[in-house]
Amino acid sequence: MAFITRLSASCNTVFRRLAARAVFQTALGAAAAAILLMFAPAAQAEGITATRSEARLTAGGQLSVSSRFQTELPDQLKQALQQGVPLNFALNWQLSAPTVPAYKHKLAQLVSDDGTIQYKLAFHPLTNRYRVSVGTFSTEYDTLPAALRAVGAVANWKVLGKGDLKGVKAREVKAEIRLQLSTAKLPKPFQVNALTSKNWQLDSGWKSLGISQE
Repeated sequence: MAFITRLSASCNTVFRRLAARAVFQTALGAAAAAILLMFAPAAQAEGITATRSEARLTAGGQLSVSSRFQTELPDQLKQALQQGVPLNFALNWQLSAPTVPAYKHKLAQLVSDDGTIQYKLAFHPLTNRYRVSVGTFSTEYDTLPAALRAVGAVANWKVLGKGDLKGVKAREVKAEIRLQLSTAKLPKPFQVNALTSKNWQLDSGWKSLGISQE
């Protein structure tokens, strides 16, 4: 009887050690996986991400906006671009505070597109280069990533009228910026794709501008 009791106790001890070892190995494996994820290169998701979004409140009561975006095109859009379909992007900004200037700004946007910059991205097969146009100004790039970095990039873009924010502190100002693919400017057959496929819905969403005083 004593022998059986000792054998049972010994078995329990072995089981406890095995269980403890299993828990330790599981925890160690989870920790190792977490470390690998930390140092693994991040996959670049398709879409638009703001990498710079800031504005300075000038002494004249205007905002001077600067922005930059990282854009990753899905394969469908890359193929369309290579086939000669230009892609148009719209850079918009909006004022959320202070209340009165923000309200006036929203009314002004109803009758004017001064708060928008239009970018046109096109591929030219004869030169095998990409062109980014803003109005009558255009620049050519050797690679698609270089061209995409130019889309949505702006420095010291003066918005609002002089004096619109005169006497307002930077901490009182709230404004946002947004870059999106203008699907309405695509050729008609591609507009159908834009309505049915999420791959064609490229939009950074509204991103807050960091406001500083000049």
